[in-house]
Amino acid sequence: MPDAPPSTDLPVEACIAPLRAALADRGLAVLQAEPGAGKTTVVPLRLLDEPWLAGRRIVMLEPRRLATRAAARRMASLLGEEVGATVGYRTRDERRVGRDTRVEVVTEGILTRRLQDDPSLPGVGLVIFDEFHERNLHADLALALLLDARPALRPDLRVLVMSATLDVARVAERLDPDDPAPILTSTGRAHPVAVRWAPPTPGGPGGGPSGRGPGGAGGGARGPTAEQVTATVRRALQDEPGDVLVFLPGAADIRRVATELGRARGRFPDVDVRPLFGALSAAEQDAALAPSPPGRRRVVLATDIAETSLTVAGVRIVVDSGLARSPRFDVRRGLSHLRTGPISQASADQRAGRAGRTEPGVAYRLWSETDHRARAAFTDPEIRTADLTGLALDLAVWGAVASALPFLDQPPPAALDRALALLRQLGAVGPDDRPTARGRAMAVLPVHPRLAAMLVEGTRRGQVTRAAALAALLEDRDVLRGRPDEVPADLADRLALLLDRRGEHPHADRDALRTARRRADELRRRAERLTIASPGTASPAPAGNADEPGPLLAVAYPDRVAQARGGGRFRLRDGPGAFLPATDGLAREGFLVVADLDATRDARNGPDGRIRLAAALDATDVERDLGALAATTSTLAWDRERDDLRVTETRRLDALVLDTRVRKPSPGPLTTAALVDHVRATGLGALRWSASVRALQARAAFAAAATPAWPDLRDAALLDALDEWLAPLLAGATGRADLEAVDLTTALRNRLGHHRVAQLDQLAPTRVPVASGRTVAVDYTGAQPAIEVRAQELYGTTTHPTIAGGRVPLLVTVLSPAGRPVQVTADLPGFWAGSWRDVRKDMAGRYPRHDWPVDPATAAPSTRPRRRS
Repeated sequence: MPDAPPSTDLPVEACIAPLRAALADRGLAVLQAEPGAGKTTVVPLRLLDEPWLAGRRIVMLEPRRLATRAAARRMASLLGEEVGATVGYRTRDERRVGRDTRVEVVTEGILTRRLQDDPSLPGVGLVIFDEFHERNLHADLALALLLDARPALRPDLRVLVMSATLDVARVAERLDPDDPAPILTSTGRAHPVAVRWAPPTPGGPGGGPSGRGPGGAGGGARGPTAEQVTATVRRALQDEPGDVLVFLPGAADIRRVATELGRARGRFPDVDVRPLFGALSAAEQDAALAPSPPGRRRVVLATDIAETSLTVAGVRIVVDSGLARSPRFDVRRGLSHLRTGPISQASADQRAGRAGRTEPGVAYRLWSETDHRARAAFTDPEIRTADLTGLALDLAVWGAVASALPFLDQPPPAALDRALALLRQLGAVGPDDRPTARGRAMAVLPVHPRLAAMLVEGTRRGQVTRAAALAALLEDRDVLRGRPDEVPADLADRLALLLDRRGEHPHADRDALRTARRRADELRRRAERLTIASPGTASPAPAGNADEPGPLLAVAYPDRVAQARGGGRFRLRDGPGAFLPATDGLAREGFLVVADLDATRDARNGPDGRIRLAAALDATDVERDLGALAATTSTLAWDRERDDLRVTETRRLDALVLDTRVRKPSPGPLTTAALVDHVRATGLGALRWSASVRALQARAAFAAAATPAWPDLRDAALLDALDEWLAPLLAGATGRADLEAVDLTTALRNRLGHHRVAQLDQLAPTRVPVASGRTVAVDYTGAQPAIEVRAQELYGTTTHPTIAGGRVPLLVTVLSPAGRPVQVTADLPGFWAGSWRDVRKDMAGRYPRHDWPVDPATAAPSTRPRRRS
């Protein structure tokens, strides 16, 4: 056992005695300590000799890998030891612990995995949740699982939650709802920090429309440009002594500002620019954290990784962009993406406090005081905004629903439902949402469930190296750098580069490649140790070529298989659209698997997202791996191009159309109903209406008006009763030809009935006799039944022609010898006695050779016009 570290003058020392008492008595405690209090490095070491620990380990959870390594190194240095002796650490990629390690600093879900393996945590006496105010998803889950298991399995296990800014009363109550845990408070050792508001001004440095700022990547808030940040850093270097810590949203923003500062290096020859973000190597991170050599200053360009936990030596100036990138789940697309947005007031205070760790400092905030007051007081917990697929898998393996666990904030039910739906697609859980053998193997791997599914399947197919390389490529930053229009979206290029199949690439990021190769080796080793027992999964696929990642990628992203729509546009399996520039090599592929989709809208492409990373799929790949999930639907509808009824059989994988066949329908009730519907839609126009059929329809309409209780054969009535009179005639019909063959005369007569057909001939005869002895057709289409007859055939008529048993007079159109109307009358005797005189005079002048008697009622009729001698 090493000697206890010498006493420090850090403020948290004052809390050690009451903290020891609280943990000994209650086993639970909450420590609220301001930045600079020393809680991360002092508290674990001061608790090592506690009797209740009994030689067991302290496990301390840190929310970031960089903070994990830094905390372990600082504690080891206080003990005068190397890391891995009394104090060690374990991250996703590194393991520096030994047999004698008593304090183990862990991160990245490692504590969750230990709890899943053995909820009793053998050999552990105390679990510390450090920087809990960051509300990391892993920390929230680990605390909920620990509190769930502790009462039954390890009531002696001590739990300590440490935070800088948090509603500690809520945490204390969650630790023990019946009797809230003790709360201890330590002030920080902070010197005054002068806050200077420095919002970018229009037209200021870099303020033109071409300037790309920290808000430019990933969507979200617009922030200061790289030029504006650089101008503020230069001002700070001129006006203030000491090192500068600059907070920027992401690695791309850091590179842009570093480039701008490099251009001004001549003005500040004694200044070193050091980037600091999670994807850097340990050596690069150490260089950023180490104090500046004598006579030199440094500018540390950091993400929010430096907001808490870390002490960046020598800093007394902070330049804060006011922005951070955080994961946000896009409900509309079902995708998570990093969103750049404004930080909370609490985060701004944390950042500013970095300038006052060792002496009075100054913080430049690149936003206005008014804007600051409008910001949220605290940052939203990650559990409310992030993708919950990993959490849902952990809950399934744990065997509990979220509502039964003591989360500080319950996961949103809708987000959990979406996560479970994806886990079912990945084969991780069954229909009952219990983990499958495949799901349990996935849960062991320290990657997102999508990538875990790919690793498990790749191992089973004998493609573990390729699967591990793909997972490493997708897990971290892109290994190809450049503007989006310069860098192809094809993952095959990156895979070949990572596996040294194609040598160099003009856009290769060597640092990112080195990191990805290390990570790929680690994932391969982990996957090879798996015991794969997942019945019911796809049969082994051909090994294929290492440059063809599509089939494996589809295992990880089955919901993001996309089908071409033409012109570089695609349709994702779950519905949304996506696009690629026409110049991208993948734009001409029929199918893709999309691994990275920028959901940010733009005016040119509307709601379609920009595909950033994808791989090609053959139709055979889709059929082999996903064809069993496709469903065939049949649609019976009128085909306008063919002008006929057709059955369209469509085989779909959700929104994707895998195959379409068009065929003639078979006879049956559905076909008959579809034909009837088409007749209805055309207003009976799809049937063949001859003049004789229309005449029969008109006669029946006249009879119905003249006689009660007759069937209505007008179009509107026939349309209302199609199922009664037309459908029986279409039994066995299949299309347009059958509609055109319908005998409408017989159909309408059947509609009337045999006895009414006989009555119809009496009530509404088709023809009536005239005085000449000839019969003429009766027209029933007008408001009144009518006939047309030459005047000579009506000579001798003394009674006006009628129908319907003499009840209805016919409307008579009297024609000239040339067949032109000369009079329309419903009273022929009255016409003879009246206006005939004028008509006779006119006709005699026009047709002098024809007979025009003075009294037509007594003249002899003629079927042919008689010429006068």
